[in-house]
Amino acid sequence: MQMNEHEAMCQAVVDGDAARARALARGIVDSQGDLLAAVEHGFAAGIRRVGELWEEGEYFLPELVQGAEAMKAAMEILNPALVAGRGPAPARAGVVIGTVRGDLHDIGKGLVATLLSAHGFEVHDLGSDVPIEAFVARAGETGARIVAASALLTTTMTAQRDLVRAIAEAGLAPRVRVLVGGAPTSAAWAAEIGAAHAENALRAVTVAEGLVA
Repeated sequence: MQMNEHEAMCQAVVDGDAARARALARGIVDSQGDLLAAVEHGFAAGIRRVGELWEEGEYFLPELVQGAEAMKAAMEILNPALVAGRGPAPARAGVVIGTVRGDLHDIGKGLVATLLSAHGFEVHDLGSDVPIEAFVARAGETGARIVAASALLTTTMTAQRDLVRAIAEAGLAPRVRVLVGGAPTSAAWAAEIGAAHAENALRAVTVAEGLVA
């Protein structure tokens, strides 16, 4: 049975086929297709599957790296098109984003940063393994309205609670809101620590828009 377009995008990432991922991304851009759907239901679905295979012990570091490279290849094509589609409108509120200290996962966070930028937010991406002090300092420096913190491990997600406290102690709350995400997180966890929550990249954009509305 022939795969549909999104399934092909997903499979290219799962296979770690950067050339195929790049070609599929170029195709959706050239055809003026739905770029956000291609990201979320195609390439992002692929990288999520790569992560699942890693957790299940089916994939090892080489496959993980190859999947990440395929995702990166696709996003190098899609990101300029997403930003161009936004047009020349002024940036929305600033967002400081990063993966918390002790956690090196970067792909999901990078996808959220890309989509936020494409939707007009001014994004300050701190990368991965980011200490709480760096989140707080950058939020103060930039006047950002949102601090978005990703955690992909149960051992690092408690840093999200510490971040909420640090934002308050720095006198930045309630102007600055904390948005959390990552595989072990949930809406219940976010409510417990006083943060907003998004379960995927597209949802993160919607939640961020609501936080600054």
